[in-house]
Order: sequence, then C-alpha cells, then structure tokens
Amino acid sequence: MEPKVSIIIPFYNCSFVDQAIQSALDQTYKNIEIIVVDDGSTIFTEKIKPFLGKVLYLKKENGGTATALNQGIRAATGEYIAWLSSDDYFLPEKVSRQISFMLNNNAEVSFTNFDSIDKNNQVIFPWSGERFSDIENGVYHAFLLRNPVIGCTVVMKKDIFDKVGYFNPYHRYTQDYDMWLRLLISGFKMYYLDEVLTKFRQHEKSGTSRFRPEMEKEIVTIESHYRPLLIKTMEKL
Repeated sequence: MEPKVSIIIPFYNCSFVDQAIQSALDQTYKNIEIIVVDDGSTIFTEKIKPFLGKVLYLKKENGGTATALNQGIRAATGEYIAWLSSDDYFLPEKVSRQISFMLNNNAEVSFTNFDSIDKNNQVIFPWSGERFSDIENGVYHAFLLRNPVIGCTVVMKKDIFDKVGYFNPYHRYTQDYDMWLRLLISGFKMYYLDEVLTKFRQHEKSGTSRFRPEMEKEIVTIESHYRPLLIKTMEKL
C-alpha cells in the first residue's frame, strides 16, 4: 500500500489559498490528507469554505508560519509531510513522482526544482532552482553559501521531527532555512529530484517581498550559528 502523505497548508490572509488547496486535491497520488492551518486570518477565509468537507481545517491565533506548520504536523497522520504555502501550488504528479523517487532511493528527505510564476499563474522563470548532480558535492556546498531549497518542494518523513525538533518560531521568515541546516548537521541527506513539480509565486504581498530586511537579519543569525557546524559535518562525510 502507498504510504500516506499529509499536505500542510499554512494560511494567513492569502488570496491564492483556494488554488493551493485545489492543487492538493488534484494530486494523482490518492493516499493523502490535506491540513489547512488558518494562522489567525481576517480576510479571504471565505475561499476555504468550499473545501471544508474535503480537508482538515485548523484555526489558531496568529503566530507565524512556523507555528502553523508545527500545528499541522502534529495533527498529521501521514508517514510523510509535504508543505504547501497558500500562495503556491503543486502540479498533479507532485506527490506521486516525489514519493516514488524517495522510495526508490531510500530517502527520508527530498526536494525538487520549481517554476517561478506571477499573480496570474504565468511562468516568469522556468526551472528557478539550482540543479544538483550529487548530494555531497552539490547540496552541502550550496548550503555553505545560501539556502538552495524552496520549502514547498520538500517532502520528508514525519518521524524526522521527533529527532531534530519542529520548525523554530523564533525565525519568523526563515524557519525553513533553519530546518534544512538542522537536518544536514543531524546526518540527514537531502536528495534532489531534477523535476519541476511546484509553482512558486512571486507577488508584491508575499513575505519575501514585504519582509526582506527582517529576513536578512535572520539569515545572518542562522548562518553564523550553523555554518561552522555544517563544515564539521562535511569533514566527516
């Protein structure tokens, strides 16, 4: 039987949330559950109503993406977790292709490439992510310079969170970067599937657009802490 996959969709005042949910429902992979975590939204909540019979809807006080993800993960019953931001969407084969890849490679964590799109779903930059030929000489070295992984391309086994901890709410805008570095220094390999399976939306109301200075401060804190540890990890490989 196919392993169960939980798709977590954190939602906060996002006008694109209905597209994200529909893309999760449109997956060709059938053994999934969809968990929408409303992080204290005050607008666009009406866009969720048509889906309430098809998803698990959790509402909480506003606390940031990390807290919404963590609540969704704790409620999840799947063996694998996929994170989908409410302004992005998955291609129909996303879960099927990535789970098949992970099972074939005995991978506990994987990520893929993605297309960048605009607010009208038009592709701005195809294949926007870096492409890697191997893990040790590619992924690890890339993390010494930047965060090469978009969170919504990642699928990982749920039990990993019991080993490395959940997303850190202290990093309100870069909780994903912190998590990927924690995975690597804890000995988990991030496998790369060279396919575009996610559409990553760039728009003026995205967190990346609105909170760039805050993000930069968090990035400095994260890199100064984790990079020396990552170098030590790489020396042991």
